[in-house]
Amino acid sequence: MKKELIEKLFEKFENARYFIENIEYWKARELQEILGYEKWDNFLKVIQKAKKSADSSGVATKDHFADIGKMVELGSGSQREIKDIALSRYACYLVAQNGDPSKAEISFAQTYFAVQTRKQEIIEKRLLDIARVSAREKLSKSEKKLSGIIYERGVDDKGFAIIRSKGDQALFGGFSTNEMKSKLKIPANRPLADFLPTLTIKAKDFATELTSHNTVEKNLKGENQITEEHIDNNRAVRKMLGERGVKPENLPASEDVKKLQRKLEGDEKKILKDAKTKNSNKKK
Repeated sequence: MKKELIEKLFEKFENARYFIENIEYWKARELQEILGYEKWDNFLKVIQKAKKSADSSGVATKDHFADIGKMVELGSGSQREIKDIALSRYACYLVAQNGDPSKAEISFAQTYFAVQTRKQEIIEKRLLDIARVSAREKLSKSEKKLSGIIYERGVDDKGFAIIRSKGDQALFGGFSTNEMKSKLKIPANRPLADFLPTLTIKAKDFATELTSHNTVEKNLKGENQITEEHIDNNRAVRKMLGERGVKPENLPASEDVKKLQRKLEGDEKKILKDAKTKNSNKKK
C-alpha cells in the first residue's frame, strides 16, 4: 500500500472519531463511506457479522454497538431522522475483520483498529494476571490462618496436610492432590494451587475460609472433626460450581503463578525505570 494512501486513510479515520466522556467512537454511516461501501444495506450486513463475532467471544454487543439517530436534510427543506450506529474501537476492529479484504480501506482499517485494540487486550490480560496472583496470595494467607487455628486445637503440620488433601479430594470430585498434579502435568514438588486457574483458587480459598470460621464457631477440635468440616465445605463449593456448569477437575492448568508474579514485578520495574528516564529528560 502506497504511503500517500496510508496517510490519507489515517487522517480520515482520525478525523472521524467522536468522544463521549473520553470514550472514542465512530459513526457507522461515516465509516461506511471511508471503507468504500456504497450501499448502507451491504455495510449493515458486515456490522451484523461483527456483532456475531462479538457474541461468540462473550462480549456484550450493546457496549460496543449503540443505536443512534442522525438528522438529514431533505430536498423539500424538511428533515428526517435516519438510523446510525455508534461503534467503539473494538467494534470497528470487528467490522474491519469481517469486511471485504480485497478493499485497500479494509486492509488498512484492520491494522489501524487492531493496534489500539491490542493495547486494550494487553491491559486486560495484565489485570487478569494481577487478579490471579492476588487470589493465590489470598489463598496462602487463608491456609496460614486455618493452620494457626487448628494448631491450637490439637492438629499438627502433618494433620493439616491431611485435612487440606481431603478437602482437595472433595473439591475435585474424588481426585487427590497428587492425582490432580498428574492430570494437569504439574511438578510433584510444586503446590497444586500455583497452577490452578483463578476460579479454582478462589473456590479453594472460600472453602478454607469457611473451615476457619466454622472451626471457631462450632468449637471443633482434633483432626477428625476439622477434616469432616473441611470436606463438607469443599463439597458445598463444588456443588455451587456444578450448578453453574463448572467442574474444577476439568479446568485446564494455568501458567505458573510464580513465573507470572516475576513477570509482573519485572514489568513494574520497567515502568518505574521508564518514568524516571522521562522525568530526567524533562529536567534537561
